[in-house]
Amino acid sequence: MKIPLSFILFLCLLSPVHAQQKNDFFMLGGELSNSATTSVADIDKVMPRMKALGLNTVLAPIYWEFLEPQEGKLDFTLLDRTIDQARENQLQLVLLWFGAWKNSMSCYAPLWFKQDTKRFPRATTADGKPLEIASCFSEEVFQADRRAFEALLKRVEERGKDVVIMIQVENEIGMLEDARDHAPLAEREWQKPVPDELISYLKKHQKSLHPWLTNRLNLKERTWNGMFGTDVYADEVFMAYNYAKYVGRLCEAGRKITQLPFYVNAAMNSRGRLPGQYPSAGPLAHLIDLWHAGAPQLLLLAPDIYDTGFKGWASQYALANNRLFIPETRCCVNSGVRAMYAFGEHQALGFSPFAIDQASKAETNGISKSYDLLRQLRPLMNKPSWGLLFDQEDKERIINDKGTMITARHYYTLPWDARATDGSTWPEGGAMIIRLAANEYLLAGSGIVVSFATEYEKNREEQKVLGEDGFALAGQQTAKQQKGRFTGKRKGIGFVDEVTIASDGSLQFLRRHNGDQDHQGRHARISCDDWKILHIRLYDY
Repeated sequence: MKIPLSFILFLCLLSPVHAQQKNDFFMLGGELSNSATTSVADIDKVMPRMKALGLNTVLAPIYWEFLEPQEGKLDFTLLDRTIDQARENQLQLVLLWFGAWKNSMSCYAPLWFKQDTKRFPRATTADGKPLEIASCFSEEVFQADRRAFEALLKRVEERGKDVVIMIQVENEIGMLEDARDHAPLAEREWQKPVPDELISYLKKHQKSLHPWLTNRLNLKERTWNGMFGTDVYADEVFMAYNYAKYVGRLCEAGRKITQLPFYVNAAMNSRGRLPGQYPSAGPLAHLIDLWHAGAPQLLLLAPDIYDTGFKGWASQYALANNRLFIPETRCCVNSGVRAMYAFGEHQALGFSPFAIDQASKAETNGISKSYDLLRQLRPLMNKPSWGLLFDQEDKERIINDKGTMITARHYYTLPWDARATDGSTWPEGGAMIIRLAANEYLLAGSGIVVSFATEYEKNREEQKVLGEDGFALAGQQTAKQQKGRFTGKRKGIGFVDEVTIASDGSLQFLRRHNGDQDHQGRHARISCDDWKILHIRLYDY
């Protein structure tokens, strides 16, 4: 009996992240722009292009206003066409429910919903200004959203179980212009004590709570201000829990229809902004406990990464109880190397540049190249691995792998490429290192140079300034002068082979990179213009 992929993924998502226990499925994804599936013609045009780019998964919006243009009257035309085109192009689908909220706002809710503000009330600021944000405290809002969401899931079960693998519930939930809702329904909840179920969760998980929450938590109090402080962050905590409760109820209703995994995505709290200046109360890292308490049905919280500091944002969501999945990230020339890093360092479930259908060839080229490498590497992703990602400022990482010292640097730290010193901005370099066995590694990616040493050798390493030929400049002291007699062992490069990887994980030799290509045994490297997989065999002497 063939086991549905959706069920396999569901089981995989239940497992915590462990560096050496990775599942066999990963999403080489791309998210379509917001309007990409608003017409049949656009769907027919975009799906073959996504297949040609090398994706195996497309993240596609499903809009409440098109699904239910009149209350109670459903139109599945766009959903059905999206499913059919995915199937025809052998693509998996992650469906994004643009229901009550999209990027905080209720902009994809149907017009009949938007116009009836008495029945479907809005959130308001502290000074009474109504916002185009439906109130998460309104039962009428929830029930209307729930009915449409259930209709979507039922249709997926009928028509798309073979291609749909995940469902995103709403999109970038959060409050803007104010840290919390001040409308009458919200104020009534604010005046109530903190719910017992939340207090029980916080007490039970007190030792593992996010440090930010731990530092402001006062479990002796029962009011929101008393328990979480008197600033705007207490407002954010209040909204986060109530948004999570809303989503949890949606998931609970959906779970009666499908076993597909549900997740939510977060717009980051970046650039020093305060709650309300960013979409506050969404599934942000410092609020993860509020979301776990309010919506335990969610299998992961996912970051949408557009700002600088990609590695830092990713690390906040790569947790023992939250597998890293990046459903949105800036589509740019650096996207491909960032994907290599995410899969190599965090064993990511998936990676997905946003608006990939509108990106230029220069922006998608790296994605296609990296996805080709990742597809080849898939049979070996159950082995120990590390991710590398470098730029002009952050350009070196040293890894101690059981006594083998791996020094990885940006390719432009080598002296012979003129672009390294001509004042131009360095493209990011990124790769995955996989340990196949003792003294045997794969290096896959672009813009990377890697050297190897024993611990003894690394401790004695001299710092050299290299000339354009790769050798030390004249006048520098030798290691003997600095450290005394060398009495330990060194790590040598036996060979560096460029390879491809067959579907069974076997390495297929292409060419040897010894001599000039490995700088006479000093390193393995892949230039910023190339995408390669290198098989490296070391020895001790």
